[in-house]
Amino acid sequence: MIKTYFLYALLFAVAFPSCKKSSDSTPMPPVPVPPVVQIFQLSSYSLNGNSNYSQNGAALSPAIRLSFSGKVSTATVSTGIILRNANGTQTALNAQFQNGDSVVTLTSGIALQPLTKYILTLSNSLKSSLNTPLSSTVTTSFITVMDSSDKFPVISDNALLDKVQQTTFKYFWDFGHPVSGMARERNSSGDVVTTGGTGFGIMSIITAVSRGFISRLEGRDRVLKITNFLTNNCTRYHGAFAHWVNGASGATIPFSVNDNGGDLVETSLLLEGLITARQYYSNSDAEETDLRAKINAIWSGVEWNWYRQGNQNVLYWHWSPDKAWIINQQISGWNEALIVYALAASSPTAANRIPKIVYDNGWSRNGNMRNNGIFYGYQLPLGPELGGPLFFEHYSFLGINPNGLSDVYANYQTQTTNHTKINYEYCKANPKQWYGYSNLCWGITASDVPGGYNANAPGNNDLGVITPTAAISSMPYTPTESMQALKFFYYKLGDKIWGEYGFYDAFKLNDPWFATSTLAIDQGPIIVMIENHRSGLLWNLFTSAPEIKTGMTSLGFTAPYL
Repeated sequence: MIKTYFLYALLFAVAFPSCKKSSDSTPMPPVPVPPVVQIFQLSSYSLNGNSNYSQNGAALSPAIRLSFSGKVSTATVSTGIILRNANGTQTALNAQFQNGDSVVTLTSGIALQPLTKYILTLSNSLKSSLNTPLSSTVTTSFITVMDSSDKFPVISDNALLDKVQQTTFKYFWDFGHPVSGMARERNSSGDVVTTGGTGFGIMSIITAVSRGFISRLEGRDRVLKITNFLTNNCTRYHGAFAHWVNGASGATIPFSVNDNGGDLVETSLLLEGLITARQYYSNSDAEETDLRAKINAIWSGVEWNWYRQGNQNVLYWHWSPDKAWIINQQISGWNEALIVYALAASSPTAANRIPKIVYDNGWSRNGNMRNNGIFYGYQLPLGPELGGPLFFEHYSFLGINPNGLSDVYANYQTQTTNHTKINYEYCKANPKQWYGYSNLCWGITASDVPGGYNANAPGNNDLGVITPTAAISSMPYTPTESMQALKFFYYKLGDKIWGEYGFYDAFKLNDPWFATSTLAIDQGPIIVMIENHRSGLLWNLFTSAPEIKTGMTSLGFTAPYL
């Protein structure tokens, strides 16, 4: 017991050496307490009850709810929270405060602009009631809903088709090059005219005469002006023309560094139009006789077998007098170039005419252009997955009628129709969730895109860009779906995509962008394929050429018109 008591006493003395305060002791300073630091940050965001930070189709009178980690200094809201459109124009906001000023609800005093991107920025100018700045800048955006009102008076379907054809025709007629009469590449290309686009323009002239937009004499004189320029001013490369030509002088304009000579695909698209015109201007008067003779001379002079590059069983796209075959691009299917092989087999000059083996080996790749996969319930006989750009089914078929046409590789009525329906169904399904794609707003093909040009197609090359020519030029294949798209483009988006020469080239609703360009190769098919849907005019003319009947039959094609 004594030992235990002593131990406890010792421990108490060590732990508490003295409770007596010394008279000369210095008081211990107080231990400083660190200030409480408040982190001021955004806790939650919602637009019309939706918390996604990037939204499409927002109401024109949005309600933006912002919740913060602390009370907001109400005096800093006007400078710390800014709403601007993509052009930088600021929109005034009204603010209401709840939950002890930690929640701010913002509304606009005026309705926002439809189909416009708005950017909401919260900067560190926004402060808490303790004067703490927002911890980090927050930026979010949304796109307002489209204005669904009709932009133009509603007219009958036939009147609308007339209007679209007549207005689009102005691109080739009013805007045709004043010297050569050829089609300019685009509405900003000056003297640069396009060979293939001119072929489309010639077919549009025939359509315009048939529809009464211009007289037969006016159309004949323009086509004669073009053929005279081609004959007298333009360089030919073993019979083929260059892709681009100076419309004032006829000089070749390189399409690229190595593409400064003959372009067999562009030449074929030109001939598609010229042969159609030859069949239309069939009267025996001197002027129409002269026109036919000049077209025949151009047609006969193309050295198709030269473009086999040493007698290979395939045709090549380009040849240059100083670069030779440097591009070395074979013309192989499936794409827009079926017309090349059809014409090469139909040449009126026997020495230039290709045998069937060139078609089988070169174009069809001995059957390897087949697909036969099923996409969205439709079997695709030929081409890449999901079909590729829709212009594959337009350019060659401005003149070649796919209805009832077949060979050992495909039924071309099935090919053109199903490719189009796959494109339509893809836009309806919208696997990439682009804003605006629907059963009314569809059609993916090569066109201008924000910042450039792209071979738009379903799948990896789908950039959210819709091109009016894709759906409209497919009218012979999907008349109901194409007419619905045409009405949507004209009535609902006409204030943004309808201009002096018809529809502008393309648009993107997901991040609103609207082209201001018009391109010959996109405008032409609109006029021509609407007409083929309405009357079959261009199909009937082109396939009435006896050389075409003989040539296509020699390749193994069958059709009621062959």
